[in-house]
Amino acid sequence: MKKRESVQHIMSAELVTLNLNDGLGKAEKLFKEHHVRHLPVVSADKIVGILSMTDLARISFVDSYDPNDFTVDTSVYSLFSLEQIMVRNPKCIPSTATIKEVAETFLDSEFHALPVVDTDKTLLGIVTTTDLIKYLVAMY
Repeated sequence: MKKRESVQHIMSAELVTLNLNDGLGKAEKLFKEHHVRHLPVVSADKIVGILSMTDLARISFVDSYDPNDFTVDTSVYSLFSLEQIMVRNPKCIPSTATIKEVAETFLDSEFHALPVVDTDKTLLGIVTTTDLIKYLVAMY
């Protein structure tokens, strides 16, 4: 295993994102279409937040959470905006970070996705705990 391998090796660079003015219905549609669990929220290519499928589930009347059959009572979407539900100013990791630093960040926190940014907060990618696990499995 390489000790100084860059996060860029495991991050997803083909991003599915939301804009700050997008609605929660669009977010649900993107989660389902792209089979992702986290959507970075951007304003002019700068990261301003992140939304997870769990965030949507928290505001809805979901009887049981199943990521493969995610249905929300969409009437609740008219009660909230994306900005109210998303995590604002999420913890980000610089593109110069190593995979080890990503793992340490996940160990010290309760979230499962990290936006990867350059020095001016421009979103370059996203790395998730799943990306990290896939990398580790491939090493063995």
